[in-house]
Amino acid sequence: MTELIVSFFVIVGSFFIFVSSIGILRLRDVYSRTHAGGKSSTLGVMSIMTGVVLFFWVTEGNFNLNLMLTIIFVFMTAPLAALAVNRSAYRTNVPMTDETSIDELGDAMDMEREKEAMENLNKK
Repeated sequence: MTELIVSFFVIVGSFFIFVSSIGILRLRDVYSRTHAGGKSSTLGVMSIMTGVVLFFWVTEGNFNLNLMLTIIFVFMTAPLAALAVNRSAYRTNVPMTDETSIDELGDAMDMEREKEAMENLNKK
């Protein structure tokens, strides 16, 4: 039974990583690619690591805290890294595809620029 559960987690994780790699290859702009890489690969790595934790816990009786910390670290850092890449691409004016119809980050960035301009005026 343990082998089935561990195999399920590893197969699901491999599927997510495979879908992520297809998304990185097939999607058209940096924004979509980082979304595919940030979300799907995070779920894939977390699923595989969960399978590994379960395997060692059940077969050897060891609960490996390092593996759990790895899962938590990947869960917290991979989406934030994708967000940072997207924001830096947007700030350096990397173009979106022509099919993109909504620019939600544009409004937020305009408000941020206005706030910075007001702060600079207040400093002078």
